[in-house]
Amino acid sequence: MTAKVNFFPLGNADTLRIDLADDRKVLVDYAAMRNGEDDDKRCDLPEELRRDLKKAGRDFYDAVCITHTDSDHCKGFGDFFWLEHAAKYRGEGRIKINELWVPAAAILEDNLENDARLVRAEARHRLREGKGILVFSRPERLKQWMEDEGLDFEARKHLIIDAGKTVPGYSMDGPEKVEFFVHCPFGWRQDENTVIERNEDSIVMHATFVEGGRESRLLLASDVNYETLSAIVQTTRKHDNEDRLRWDIMKLPHHCSYLALGPERGVDETKPEPDVKWLFEDQREEGSIIVSPSCPIPAKGTEEDKSVQPPHRQAASYHRRISNDRDGEFVVTMEQPSKDNPKPFAYKISALGVALALSAPAISSSAAAANPRAG
Repeated sequence: MTAKVNFFPLGNADTLRIDLADDRKVLVDYAAMRNGEDDDKRCDLPEELRRDLKKAGRDFYDAVCITHTDSDHCKGFGDFFWLEHAAKYRGEGRIKINELWVPAAAILEDNLENDARLVRAEARHRLREGKGILVFSRPERLKQWMEDEGLDFEARKHLIIDAGKTVPGYSMDGPEKVEFFVHCPFGWRQDENTVIERNEDSIVMHATFVEGGRESRLLLASDVNYETLSAIVQTTRKHDNEDRLRWDIMKLPHHCSYLALGPERGVDETKPEPDVKWLFEDQREEGSIIVSPSCPIPAKGTEEDKSVQPPHRQAASYHRRISNDRDGEFVVTMEQPSKDNPKPFAYKISALGVALALSAPAISSSAAAANPRAG
């Protein structure tokens, strides 16, 4: 089979599922945001995911990555998943996690509540057990925490992945046909900061798929702002790793916030900082796709347009313009296939490049298949 990248309309929230060529499934974030009211157009995430798992004949994910512990990335975690750290979360019908991926901040941060607290408890339990987990980044504070817990750091360091490394167990040469490269979080940054910055210490990854000898690339940008994106760009270029920032699909950071581009919102279009401009314009392939996991883009002059919360019209204007310049697409999850009836949708990775997939989960049957995009 060919790989698919699946997106779910959840308002200003993130969940993305990658179905790999060897049938493995990687879930990136989990945010069950639907409130059940008739006018709530967000998809029923547990139902959609269970339907797919049932079709695949399984009750587990090979990996679940919680990029950071904001509610819009982990809401419902304790209701949906089978958790090893407490028997009350191990009931019938819960979905198992073979390997949990978290940033070091999810282990270290204090004063967490609700599902964020459960993510931390599960991650800490698995780290204590020395299995079923990968922790992204190696700040000295993580080593100190492990020592304080009486844990052998050397015996567990294979469970810790630094920025600039690839995730073990995934290779373009293997049957899964994908490689995950870690851009963020930076261990040094967490050592310098006295307070954990949850968004900026989140997981940013670059996935390279290969199919029929052709490479296609996905950039998962979590919720980082322009300063962190600039640091990623500068570090990547310093190590002559520019290919690690080429992309055919971009999961837009922070729900189309202008702060992912630059410090000023702008009147009609946000102006990106130079490093961010290079990432969005020079590193995108012809026909590439930007997906904004967000509410519909507000119209100019509306109350939503005045809000400090994303999505920001000015940022969307920039993304639309540069997408048009490269024969690309700018897609908003809550506008698919229409803002009145959004549906989960997917892009398939094939030897021809990236194309909209119509098999479940997909857009409505009335929509026509897109031509393959450049890869």
